[in-house]
Amino acid sequence: MKEYGKALLALGLFALTACQSSSKPETAAGADAESDTCGASQYQSYVGKPLSAVSSLRFDTPVRAIPWNSTVTMDFNLRRLNFLADKSDTITKVYCG
Repeated sequence: MKEYGKALLALGLFALTACQSSSKPETAAGADAESDTCGASQYQSYVGKPLSAVSSLRFDTPVRAIPWNSTVTMDFNLRRLNFLADKSDTITKVYCG
C-alpha cells in the first residue's frame, strides 16, 4: 500500500509541474517602450564600449555594472539597469532586471 501512495504522490507532482506555463523573458533590444521600465533602450549605444565608460554617468534608477565572471544576486528588479561585460571588459548587453 505504501508503494501505491508514493506512486500517486509522484504522479500528482508531475501533473502539477505540467500545469506551469513558461514565458520567455524579453531582452531590452526586443522590448517595446512600455516594458522598458529602466530606460535600457537609451543606453544601447554603450554596447561595445569599455565597462569603465559607465562610471562617469549619473542615473535616476539603480544601476549594476557586471564584469565578466562575477557573482551577482538573482533578485529581479525591472527598474534596475544592468551593463554586462565580457572577458575583455567590453559591454555586451544593456538590459533591465
